Formats: sequence, structure tokens, C-alpha cells
Amino acid sequence: MEVTDIGNKEEGKVWHRKPTPGRSVLVTVIRTAQQAKTVRFLHVAFDTTGDSFLAGDHHGNIYVLDISRNRFRLVQKTGQACTAVAFSLRRTTEFLVALADYTIKCFDKDTKQLVSWMRGHEGAVSFISTHSSGRYAITTSSDTAQLWDLDTFQRKRKLNIRQSVGIQRVFFLPLSNTILSCFSDDSIFAWESDTLFCKYQLPVPDCGPRISYKAFAVTRDGKSLAAGGRSNLLHLWCLDSQQLVRVIQMPSQVRTVRQLEFLPDSFDGGASQTLGVLSQDGVMRFINIHTCKLLFHMGSHDGAITTVAVSPNGRHIAAIMDNGSINIYSVQSLTQELNKPPSSQLAVVSGGEAYQDLSNLKMKVRSDVVQRPAKSSGRPTQVKILRPPAGSSVEDKENELPAGLNKKRLVALLKAFGEYPAKYRMFVWRSLLCLPENHAAYSSLTDKGLHSAFLTLHDKYPIKSHKLQRGLQRVLSALAHWAAIFGEVEYLPLVAFPFVKLFQNNPMLCFEVVATLIDVFPVNWCQHWFEYFPNPPLNILSMAENVLAHHDKELLQHLVDCGITSQLYVWPLLETLFSEVLTRDEWLRLFDNIFSNHPSFLLMACVAYIICCREPLLLCSQKQDFEYFFHHRNNLDVGAMIKEAYRLMDRTLADIHPRTMLSDFTPLTGGQYPVFNQFPEFIVEYQSRERERIRLQEMEYLRERQEVSALRTDFVRRQAEEEAYFAQQDLLQKAEEERRTILAQEEEKLKEQRAKLAAMKRELKVKELQLLDATRRRFLKHQQDLQASQIKRLDQEISRKMDLREQETATAVQDLEVRQMELEAQRKRLEQHLLKEQQRVGQEVEEEVRMKMKEGERAEDNYTELLHNAETNLQALEESLAEAYQLGLESDWQREVVGRLQQVDDEQEKKRQRLTELQRQTVAEEERLADTMRDVTGRKWDEVMNTRAKLQEQRQSWSSVEMDGQRRARTGVPGRTAFSFATKDANPAVRANSASNLRPAGTTVVCLNSSSPSDSTSTNFSLDRGRAQLDSGERELLKEIRELRQKLAVRAKEGSLTSSQSVHTLSSVSQ
Repeated sequence: MEVTDIGNKEEGKVWHRKPTPGRSVLVTVIRTAQQAKTVRFLHVAFDTTGDSFLAGDHHGNIYVLDISRNRFRLVQKTGQACTAVAFSLRRTTEFLVALADYTIKCFDKDTKQLVSWMRGHEGAVSFISTHSSGRYAITTSSDTAQLWDLDTFQRKRKLNIRQSVGIQRVFFLPLSNTILSCFSDDSIFAWESDTLFCKYQLPVPDCGPRISYKAFAVTRDGKSLAAGGRSNLLHLWCLDSQQLVRVIQMPSQVRTVRQLEFLPDSFDGGASQTLGVLSQDGVMRFINIHTCKLLFHMGSHDGAITTVAVSPNGRHIAAIMDNGSINIYSVQSLTQELNKPPSSQLAVVSGGEAYQDLSNLKMKVRSDVVQRPAKSSGRPTQVKILRPPAGSSVEDKENELPAGLNKKRLVALLKAFGEYPAKYRMFVWRSLLCLPENHAAYSSLTDKGLHSAFLTLHDKYPIKSHKLQRGLQRVLSALAHWAAIFGEVEYLPLVAFPFVKLFQNNPMLCFEVVATLIDVFPVNWCQHWFEYFPNPPLNILSMAENVLAHHDKELLQHLVDCGITSQLYVWPLLETLFSEVLTRDEWLRLFDNIFSNHPSFLLMACVAYIICCREPLLLCSQKQDFEYFFHHRNNLDVGAMIKEAYRLMDRTLADIHPRTMLSDFTPLTGGQYPVFNQFPEFIVEYQSRERERIRLQEMEYLRERQEVSALRTDFVRRQAEEEAYFAQQDLLQKAEEERRTILAQEEEKLKEQRAKLAAMKRELKVKELQLLDATRRRFLKHQQDLQASQIKRLDQEISRKMDLREQETATAVQDLEVRQMELEAQRKRLEQHLLKEQQRVGQEVEEEVRMKMKEGERAEDNYTELLHNAETNLQALEESLAEAYQLGLESDWQREVVGRLQQVDDEQEKKRQRLTELQRQTVAEEERLADTMRDVTGRKWDEVMNTRAKLQEQRQSWSSVEMDGQRRARTGVPGRTAFSFATKDANPAVRANSASNLRPAGTTVVCLNSSSPSDSTSTNFSLDRGRAQLDSGERELLKEIRELRQKLAVRAKEGSLTSSQSVHTLSSVSQ
């Protein structure tokens, strides 16, 4: 037994030496990883052809092992162990793999690409079933089963069950749309796959032990179901009648059934009769479900089997052993009984009621005795035994064929039905031809490879199917290696092609059929064909011509008159074996009769074909018409032609009958094929030598031609390089000139673009200046509006202050008038008491002087407060001007305003200094006045009267000043807000001063009125003079502010005019 270790190789040969015939285990495949550690294989699955199968190991590697091509290939690395594998039936290159992470993946074995990824299971997937159409698939786990659409890889339905009831298996029935679901409580339901409608439920047996189904198997026709479990009993169900038809008891060694598999057969029509039962001991026993006979077994206690996969064609079995290896078994080597047709000698017809007792269905499996069902209690079982007639002759022994067939009976059956049954035809042919099936001899021929004569076969005979092309080359090469003449026969592909197409899955049988057909030692149907090689067999053609002359002289004479020889009307039929003029079914019917009769029947069939086509042949007169007729299909009844051939076989004279000149059929020898040398060897050798000479001459010619071609190629290459060089130089010069021209044009364009760009820049600059000017004008207008609104508010404030001042002035005048009247009254009273108090005058004058001095101090404080208020107003004006500066006046205007403000500050400082000087002068005057008052204390009364007159004049001058202030307030001169505040602040002081002067009039009348001394008069004059100076300063300051505003307005007009002139100048320049 050969052992193949695939190791880490991605592809290679399954076996290195072809297995010898008769060996049950073809090869054992193992995989060892690093450190000689064996990687276990877990699952296997065959494809639809049965020639290759998938194998997944514990590491997640998926291999494809092709038995027919003796190759294995690593197609995918999933990285995790697989729990189930299956091929896709619609797309043969795709396969499904269930992985340990509960997902199902679809891969392509050719491209090794991931096609789809399906998720949805919450447990490990234990089984994958594919619909016969290849469109749907069912994946089964312990808790659920899911139906998938393999076109879209989307889940269609999901089967949910109670946790107490587990799922054992859900799968499709072959050749139907029915789904079988098997549960742990032994219930089996059938569902319609399209509508998921429950069609039926198989009844669970009431009596007998519970099996607890674990393993299931269905025949290829989908009519029988076998189920087994934790028992040595098997239940066989008929799905058509939905009844339990048989209970099979396995041997006592079987306690648990792990797996069930039906073994397909070529002659059972899908109703498999052989069932494989894998038990807990690792042995798989194959039994006949009808006879309950143990046929053969696989495995042993030392080499236990864990799981198996049976090929659909029933030729090979792939078994995963307990040690993790894969054993590939040949079914043909395991048993020879599977190749026999169904036994027709014994028929058991069981009578009884439809529902039989379970004990009557039980049958035990034995290795040598066939157990039949027990008789039912209803009716006795009828047994009919077919026996051959008594007395067998020697002729019957000669007609005996392998596998228990009888040639005489087959011929009788053939004449009755016209052909053999299609499903038994190959079996009958193998029996009729007595094929030896020399595997070793055939392997030795195929190991020599393709023959040189057929390497270019596809050029002369192109075939669309590559498989047929390779099969035809293989068979023809084997024939050429067997006999040298077959490498020289030109019509050999025409002879072999029909059989290659018929036996395309078994090239050895095809080779032996063709070899039997053309073998001339011993002689068969093609005997004497190669005596005139390479010419057609004239002796064979003359035989056919003699038979035609005997049975239809008129037709032969017509052919002779038209110049048509037997090489034109017989040889095309023989060299193609009727494959060009008959359809497949007609050709099979014809060869059923050819293989069942004497080799001369082939020639009779040719003559019969010509006679049956007599009428159209008599109408033909041209050679081209005859050639076309015998190389194309014609309207012919094959049954009539075969009957005509039998008639010719019976009614042809013995002296011209081909049977007398051709030997009887002799099969090929077993073990080794016979020597084939009945041909003109000198011609074949001559042709071989000529072919070898021609081959050598061709090789020499090809070598010289290759050298010449190389020289010519080198010459052409050099010439092309020179031409390319000169052409490149010309192109470079032209390109250089073109580039210079283009550069000049580009420079001109660049200049124009620069000019345009400059013009655009000027336009943009003009537009920018215009926008800036418009923005500036809007801003100036906004500033002017703000200034105008501020001036308006200031004017309103000044008007309000002037009104308040006029009101205060009017009130003060009224108070003065009242005071004047009071003073007049007091004067009169003082004149009365003047004389009385003359003595007290000196003291009162002194007191009055002191009071005047205090009042002078208070007036000085008031004057200082007035100066402070004036400064505050000036600061407010400065803040308003600073705000105007912040709102966006031009820098030159701001500097001028700041300069003006600085000048105003300087002038204010000068005025402040002048006021300070005036204050000092006033203090000096007051001191001088005090001295004077002390000096004039003793002057006379007339001097007092004169002083009163002067005081009245001063009062009149003060009244005139007040009137001037009122007139100025009515004219509404702008810019006097700050000084009106100062005046307002000053008036209370004045009134207070006046009041202070008037309130003590009772005691100091002499000083304040006309009766006061001259010193008091000087004091009042100095105060009124300070107020007049303050008013004059206010008027000058308002005048300066008005002039400053006029200058600012003129400057703004000049600036706007200048900007408009610059914008106009730029626009004219841009134009």
C-alpha cells in the first residue's frame, strides 16, 4: 500500500506509482507538519463527477484530490477547523465549508477566492445538503436548520425547534423538491422546498426498541430511505408509500450505526441495492438491502474508519481513518459482484396486507446465506423459480459469456427488440467482447505518453471538448505504442472517435474495445484491412462488391457506369464505422448487432446500407454527389437496414460469403495484449524512416530557418534602428524648430498677456481707488453727519443753558430791584440814625473791612472754582475733538487739531496766568483798599455821599454788562456750552456775594450803599471788573472755536476735491 505525505506542499501527485490492479486501497494520504506531527483530516466530499473530492484538515487547509488526473492541490487556507464540506452543484468550481466559528464560507477552487460568507448559526454546522439544481443549500446544526439561496447567498428560511427536541439531519431528497427533517425523537417530516408545506410524516414504529436515529442515507432515485442509530437495527422506508418496508438486523458486533451510505451502481437505475454501514468499531460493512447478504467490508479494529464519502459513480470510496489519514478504496477491487446485472433467476413476491407486523419485516444479515422475509399471516408467499431447460449442449457452453450471460439468448433478445437496454449496453458489450481489462498492460502503454504521430491531432481533427480531445489522443497513442502501424493509419481517429465519446469516463475499456475491433491476430472485424497498407483493403472491398453484385446487379452496374468503385461507396463506411452517416442511437443499434454476430456482419451492413439507399443512388451520376452521399447522413431506416443485413447473411452464397473468408471472433488475451504484426512491416518501417528523415529535415530546416530568421531579424532590427535613428534626428530637428517657433509665439503671447495683465491691474487699481474714494466719502459724510448732530446737540444745550441764564439773570435783577428798594428804605432809616451812631462808625468800618476781606477770600475761592469749571469745559471740548479724531479724520487734520488744541491750551495757560496776575493785583488792591479805608475813617460825610454816587454808577455799568450778556444769549452763538456752565456756576457765587453784601445791610449800610465809605466802593468795583474780564475771555474763546470749525470745514472740502481730482486723473490714465 502506497503512502503519500503531502506535507506543506500546495500541489503534487496523489500516488507516484500507479496502483496495481486488484488492490483495494489505492493510496493512503497523510499530512505531517513540523516535527513530524500528523495533522488529522476531518471531512471529505466528492464532486458530481466522482473523479475528485475535497478534504479538510484540522488546521483549516482545504485540498482537492483528483483521482483521474492523479493530482492534489491546496485550494484554501481557512485558519480554523472545518465541520462540514460540500460541493456546489450549479457552479462546479465552488464549494461550501462550515467552520468552527459557526460560519459557512463559499470558495472557488480555481481562483482560490472567497465568494461569499454566510452567518446565522449559533452552533457548529454538522451537515450541508445541496439541492439537485444547485440553487439552494441546507445547513444543519444541533439547534436549527437554515435554507440558503446560493445565487444571492441570503438566508431564505430558518427552522426553529424546542430545546428539548434536537435536530439530527435536514437534507434534500435527490431528483425532487422535497426536504426531509429528522429529529432526535425519531420523527421524520417531509416538506415542500418551495412552499415549505408539510407533505407527510413517516410513522414511527410503535413496537420494538427505540433506535434513536443518528445516520441516514437515501438512494439516488429518492425512493428509499435507510435510517440507523444506537442499535444494530436498520429501518428501510419506502418514501413513495411512506411505509416501513424492512427492518435489517446487523451482526452482533454492531451496537451503534455512525454512518450510512448507498453504493451507486451502473445498472441499478438509481435504485441502489448496496448499503454501507459504518459502526462503532470502525468497520464499514456493505450489504444488499434486498437479500440482506454481507458483500464486503472495509476497515478493521487496528485501522478504524471515522467517516467515509462515496463517489457518485460508485468507483471510489474516500475514508478518513482513526489516525487522521485518508484511504482511497477502489470499489471494483473490493468486489466483483457489483459489476453483474441484477439476478433474474429468483423473484420473491411477498403477499399480505399493506401494514405488516414489524416482526415479519425483520431480516438478519449473514455472510453466506440469503435471508428472505418470513411468510405473512394473511396469504402464503408465492415463489417462482426460473430454471434453464434440462440438458445443455456443447453449443450452449460455447455461447456462455462472462458474468453469467448467454450469447444465444442475447442475440434472440436483440432480434426481438432491435437493441440492448441502454443502461445495460456497456455491460453487454463488455461481455460480448470478453474484455480482459488488463490494467497493468494498459498502464504500461499510457505511461509512454503521447505518441509523436498524434501530437498535432487537434490541428487535423479539431474537437470542441478538450476532454474528448485528450481522451482520443490517449487512446490513439496507446494503440500506436502497441503496434507501430497504428501511428501511420490516417483513418484510425475516425474509427476510434465514436468509442472514445462513448467510453470517455473509462479510457481502458475504450482502448480494449478499439483494439478488439481492429485486432488481426487473432482476426476480428478489421481483419485483412492492413495487407494493402497504405492503400484501402482491396480484398475486403471486393468481398463487399461481390455480395452487392449477387443481390443487386442493376445498382452495381449503375455504379460502374458512373465510374464509382468500391473505394468510394464501401470504404467511407468502413473507415468511419458508419459514424458519419448514422446518428448516435442508430449507430448504437447497429453495433449492438455487429458485436453480437460474426465479423462478416460488418461487410453485410455496408452492402445493406447501399441496397437500402438504392433509389437515391440510382439518381446520382456525378462523382461529387456520391462522395457527398457516403460522407453525410441520409434519410434511412436503421431497422430496415439491419434486417437487410441479416437477410444478406442468410441468403448469400457460401462461395462469395465473407464468413468463409473471415475468421471467427477471438477476444484479447488476458494479462498482456497480443503481438500485432499482421501488416507490411517494410512499408511501415519505410514510412517510419521517411517520417524520421522528414522530421530530421524539418528540424534542420527549422534550425536553418530559425538562424536565417534570426539573421533577418537582426538585419531588420539594425535597419530599423538606423532608420529610427535618422528619423529620430529629423524629428528632433523639426521638433527643435517647432519648439523655437512655439517659444517665439509663446513669448509674444506672454507679452500680450502681460500688457493685458498690466491694463487689468490698472483697471483694478482704479476701481480700488474709486471704491476707496467712495468709502472715504461715505465715511466723511458719516463723520460730518455725526459732527453736525453733535453740534446740533451742543447748540440745543447752549440754548437751554442761555435760557436758564436769562431766567436766573431776570430773577437776579428782580432781587436787585427788591434789594434796592430795601436799601432805599434802610438808607432812610440809616440817615435818621446816622447822627446817633456816628461814633460807632469807625468800629463798624473796621468790622466791615474785615468782612470785606473775608468776602474777598470767598470771591477768590469762587473765582478759582470758576477757573476749574472752565478747565473742565475745555477738557470736555478736548474729549469731543479726540472722539472726532478717533472716528477717522485724516492724520494731517488730526495734527492740526492737536496743534490748535495745544494753542488753545497755551492761550488758556496765558489767560490763567493773566487771571492769576489779576488775582494778585486784586489782593493788592484789596490790601490798599483796606489801608485806604483805615485812612479815610475820619473823612467827612460829603466824601461818603460822593462814594455813594460812584457806587450807583458802578451798578449802572454792571446792569449794562448784564444786558449785553442777554443780547448775546438771544443771538445763539454756537460753541458756548462749556462757558455757560461756568457762568451758571459763577452766578450763585455772585448772588451769594450780593446777598452777603445785602444781608448785613442793617449794620453795614454805609459800606454797601451810598452811605458806605470809599474803601467799600473800591472793593465792589474790583469784583465786577473780574466778572467782566471773565465774560470777555468767554467771548474770545467762543470766537476762536468758531474760527477753528470754519478752518476744518474748508480743509475737508479741499481734501475731497483733491481726492476726486486724483481719481479722475487715474481713470483718464487707464483709459
